[in-house]
Amino acid sequence: MRITSLLKPEAVKIGGVASDKDDAITKLVKLMETQGNVVDVDAYTEAVHTRESFGSTALGEGIAIPHAKTAAVSAPGLAAMTLPEGVDYDAPDGLPTTLMFLIAAPDTKADVHLEVLSRLSMLLMDPEFCDNLRAAKTAEEFLAVIDAAEDAKLAAENAKAAAAAAADATGYDIVAITACPTGIAHT
Repeated sequence: MRITSLLKPEAVKIGGVASDKDDAITKLVKLMETQGNVVDVDAYTEAVHTRESFGSTALGEGIAIPHAKTAAVSAPGLAAMTLPEGVDYDAPDGLPTTLMFLIAAPDTKADVHLEVLSRLSMLLMDPEFCDNLRAAKTAEEFLAVIDAAEDAKLAAENAKAAAAAAADATGYDIVAITACPTGIAHT
């Protein structure tokens, strides 16, 4: 699953403004609504606030990823917003949040929100990627940045898999570690 399969242009706000954490969540939920995957907006909003009550979903470095898994969601989705002026989101580093993603996940056995959270977090570890998202002028440009990063990550994963397959083809030496009853380890 690609990030952009869950994030549509109508759910991306470039240059958003929020007065506080609650206002930011409200604006992201409105963006999520445009995708038609939230069947009960009030229940979904409450679920996001409940998740936040356990601890801020701000990662630091200007990034927050609020999320909720609830029956108020019919299908997975994402919303995103850049906030050039930033908003206080209780970040661990105390910096204002300028880049937000909201994850909506249905309450099923699948943990799609964790998969999306993991994929996003891996991409967001790259400061250049984050800077490019913040610099995007349109939703389409924002999505293109994500697509390019996912393409590069996929290419790297494929290259790594190909290298591992080539190593398997040439064979590995086997190393075994055993325990000796007399207390001397043999390898």
